[in-house]
Amino acid sequence: MSAQHTRRAVLGAGIALAGTGVLAACSGDTSTGTASGAKTGDRFVSPDGKEVAAAEAERGSGPVRKVSLTATRARLDLGGGRTAASWAYGDRLPGSEVRVTAGDTLALTLANHLPRPTSLHWHGLALRNDMDGVPGLTQRDIAPGADFTYRFAVPHPGTYWFHPHSGVQQDRGLYAPLIVEDPKEPLSYDSEWVVVLDDWVDGVDGSTPDGVLAELSRGMGGADGGGHGGMDHGGGHDMSQMSTRSEGDGPSRMMMGATSELLGGDAGDVAYPYYLVNGRTSQSPSSFTARPGDRIRLRLINAGGDTAFRVALGGHRMTVTHTDGFPVRHTTTDALLLGMGERYDVLVTAGDGVFPLTALAEGKKASALALLRTGSGAAPTASVRPKELDGKLVTAGRLVPDESVALATRTPDRTIRIALTGSMGAYDWAFDGKPYSADRRHPVDAGERVRLEFHNTTSMWHPLHLHGHTFALAGGAAGARKDTAVILPKRPLTVDFDADNPGLWMLHCHNVYHAEAGMMTVIGYRR
Repeated sequence: MSAQHTRRAVLGAGIALAGTGVLAACSGDTSTGTASGAKTGDRFVSPDGKEVAAAEAERGSGPVRKVSLTATRARLDLGGGRTAASWAYGDRLPGSEVRVTAGDTLALTLANHLPRPTSLHWHGLALRNDMDGVPGLTQRDIAPGADFTYRFAVPHPGTYWFHPHSGVQQDRGLYAPLIVEDPKEPLSYDSEWVVVLDDWVDGVDGSTPDGVLAELSRGMGGADGGGHGGMDHGGGHDMSQMSTRSEGDGPSRMMMGATSELLGGDAGDVAYPYYLVNGRTSQSPSSFTARPGDRIRLRLINAGGDTAFRVALGGHRMTVTHTDGFPVRHTTTDALLLGMGERYDVLVTAGDGVFPLTALAEGKKASALALLRTGSGAAPTASVRPKELDGKLVTAGRLVPDESVALATRTPDRTIRIALTGSMGAYDWAFDGKPYSADRRHPVDAGERVRLEFHNTTSMWHPLHLHGHTFALAGGAAGARKDTAVILPKRPLTVDFDADNPGLWMLHCHNVYHAEAGMMTVIGYRR
């Protein structure tokens, strides 16, 4: 059975059940897999267990913010006369921003008007486990025609977002920002610009994310990687050298020869027809209006499925204040690189004129665009490339956490070692050579300092995302706090986190196609 079908079987197990509620099978599960440290007979905290309820009670219960959201079919305007039939939250792209204050209780009811089951994951939040939105692990699928209310305390301020955790649905229009305001906001600024980056394929010339996954899963030269020795793609091919057509689902979207020094080689798997900022193509960009001299807070979110974006604001330098919602020591840069799922907050002081915010699709010879307007002047063209894109670039590993959020110095109680495996040839992305299975878990105990040591054995970069926690980069207190981090080809990555949020938590690559192929696993708290 393919990795793709293995995961779909797991996630589909709840479809025949009621559309809401927690899977009873999660309660007291024993480990039958061979994950690091797992023992036969291990019993794990249930997503709706008493340990989860106790942790939620400690967070308190602030004012309730009620929100209604509908996942539905929609025809989306991408600008410049381009429209796409897709799925979205309402009729807009991105979906309407949800804004709360840290300490609030969010009660969001998602109504599923889609033809397939769905879910909703709160990317980056340390929330209660049964609200994390992973079908087959923390809840049942939300069936077509059903609804589900996600209700949880929101503990930390910052820039977050939400999207499905069902197949490759995230690579449609199902995503929106979640902004958690700080009731004691230390930053001073005049206005705020939320910027959501995306790569777009759905509804273009008959393409769908499911069709893209089917094409990728056939591999290069066949499912066994024949003709490529099972190696990743890259090295000397031009982007245009892709197969002319996939079978039965629009033109081929397999990327050939997209390379980036910043990403250590191969840049991605998918040749997207469009790249977007706030749902608009570069031919008809969205605009943000301010006054000269205004201090603007930009909240940057990469909602893409397979694309890293290098971002710069022409004529300006940016001061990085946060990454993945957590504050860092202020650092000035010309450009930033965001892997899928990463977020950065920056401050800029606006000049006078019309300026391009360019998001270069790293290694893919394309870009997205938005405009900052503070005065008169002609808008830059879609092909504009600000010099700042090639200037100073600060990566997450060079950022220092603010003292208020620095992880306390402590020797790890447990070290979990994970190898990233797989290839473009066979499209068999996995951890430790084993595709995802919900019952294969890496056990931890509440209260432990846990060290994760990754080694990327593949020729592709991967943005790794841990649910329900933030970790410190570089395996110590000196590293910035994040929930998503890029690991380059053939390189290690070490991070530490405190096991302070009981439950069953996904750890996965945030390339949506790599995850669906099998590059996911579970961190499970033992009872």
